[in-house]
Amino acid sequence: MARPREFEEDEVVARARDRFWAAGYAATSIHDLVAATGVSRGSLYGAFGDKHRLFLRALDSYCDGTIAAVRADLDGDEDGAAGRLVAHMRHVADSCGASRYGCFLAKSTAELAASDPEVAKRAERMYGIYEERLVHCLRQAQRHGDLAAHHDPHVLAALLLITVRGMDALGRAGRGVDFMRRVARHSLAFLTAPETRS
Repeated sequence: MARPREFEEDEVVARARDRFWAAGYAATSIHDLVAATGVSRGSLYGAFGDKHRLFLRALDSYCDGTIAAVRADLDGDEDGAAGRLVAHMRHVADSCGASRYGCFLAKSTAELAASDPEVAKRAERMYGIYEERLVHCLRQAQRHGDLAAHHDPHVLAALLLITVRGMDALGRAGRGVDFMRRVARHSLAFLTAPETRS
């Protein structure tokens, strides 16, 4: 009879994610993962298969959490859409301005997407969902009168997504919260709701 596992998989995945996030995929060895997780090599292989599968589990966990956070920020009633967009971009600004690690998905995509179809697929899925939620929220703001009718929500959503990724890159380069908040505020200049001009 197989022995029961003496660790929580989600906790191990979180610790492995943090190691991959800090060092990158190529620079993280199985020895590093053993040290980071406190789980033996054999147990890691038994639970996750190999380094690549453990990395994909870690990336999936990160993407799921990011999507949940985006939905929490952007989903809601029509009359609050403009305010939710403002709050979301402020959250991004604060996060990017306070962290030198940046986005785990962006870092993984830059390192691996060109050579790893599984990473590319996950990036496409997550950015696609992110863009969809932005489009939906922008359409709500438009129907409520906080976004002029001549604007294309798809184009604006793409612009905001590019801004978010650029803020992430500049945050890793050392730009702080004040800079990020200015960028976030100006990125929403197309909105007419009073709260966006504060």
